[in-house]
Amino acid sequence: MIHVAERPGVGLDGRPRPTEDRVVVLDRAVAVLDGATSADPDQPSGGWYAERLAAQLERELPGDLRPALARAIAAVAREHGLRPGSSPSSTVAMLRWDDDRVDALVLADSPIVAFGQSADVLADDRLATLRRAGRLRTQQAVRALRNRPGGFWVAEADPSAADHALTRSWPRTALDAVLLATDGVSCGVDEYGLFTWPEALRLARTRGVDAVLDSVRTAEDGDPDGTRWPRAKRHDDQALVLVEFGRP
Repeated sequence: MIHVAERPGVGLDGRPRPTEDRVVVLDRAVAVLDGATSADPDQPSGGWYAERLAAQLERELPGDLRPALARAIAAVAREHGLRPGSSPSSTVAMLRWDDDRVDALVLADSPIVAFGQSADVLADDRLATLRRAGRLRTQQAVRALRNRPGGFWVAEADPSAADHALTRSWPRTALDAVLLATDGVSCGVDEYGLFTWPEALRLARTRGVDAVLDSVRTAEDGDPDGTRWPRAKRHDDQALVLVEFGRP
């Protein structure tokens, strides 16, 4: 069983706007994408890119994850004339399964958490590491480090970024459930400390996946100016998917 919750945030100007997150749900695969908000008016939005990449991934999944992502990135870049280094971008988290295995892939900061005997977090922390080091303070700095060795990797216009995605596999019988989240949700664990991942799973099961989003929004409403938790926007877009495999 698959449960999905989505909610738009606000733009860099603080005004409401459509979400730039996208969710793909297939019979045996799920993908979550978070289009990167850009201050460059000459570029299409991250939501525009995430929507087109999500549509392409629907055609490529449930194939092997890295090749599927590479083909999707290449197809979108080719169709829309996108050029590496000067195009919109998106994170990607993908899960696919069959009767025997569950495979996961993450590229940039949309984590996947698998639950069995314990919580196994597949997270790409390269963006977070650069932010903590103060190396992503300007759009120019972001462009200089995007899809570069020593920087961070994200879906954009170069299909070789898929080679730098992080992957993991589990026996299907070892898993109980899996969460996929954009950083508008994972910040509740990683930055705000509102709950652990097992607590987030318990909340999603007892009160519904929207309750996890509610908890993050309530915390942000209590810190409207970003004093306690510095952030670019009062509310980021949120997407959370819970895939239930049943008790192992």
